Amino acid sequence: MIEDEREIVEWVNDFFNDDKDQNLIGALQALQSKFGYLPKIGRKSIAARLNMSPANVHAVATFYNQFRFVPPGKYPIKVCLGTACVVSQGKLILDHWKRRLGIDVGEVTENKEYSLDRVDCVGCCTLAPVTIIGEETFAKMAVTRVDGILLQHQIQREQEARKIAAEKTEEDKSQSEQ
Repeated sequence: MIEDEREIVEWVNDFFNDDKDQNLIGALQALQSKFGYLPKIGRKSIAARLNMSPANVHAVATFYNQFRFVPPGKYPIKVCLGTACVVSQGKLILDHWKRRLGIDVGEVTENKEYSLDRVDCVGCCTLAPVTIIGEETFAKMAVTRVDGILLQHQIQREQEARKIAAEKTEEDKSQSEQ
């Protein structure tokens, strides 16, 4: 068992050793809250602790669209498709994210920067259509805002890369002078 898997199994054991209501949905929600998704070893460990088959745990987890089975990207994108967002072009916004990122709902970009999910409602219908990226809510979304957000992220990554390169150059220069 690799170290990450060991950490997941230990977390599941600790979760069930606490005096908590030990139900499947609660355990799956807690696992995803901790790791950002439902790792297979975590689902198997939960199944063992609840005396269930891994297939039954997987069946329950796949029934609910709140659960992820792959780790989210650095920037998890959630597009609201509640009623207010759908009538305000939410599906068009989701389709544009899919085209621009080259991924479908539930997937992660190759570089692990972005993941894309749809959610049923985020509870801010007056701001429709809504997209959430990480913890930031973007209201009154439009296709052009999708492009702008991606451009802004690209500029930030380039600035970070230049800063790191400059620091490395300065560090190398300092070491060569010694």
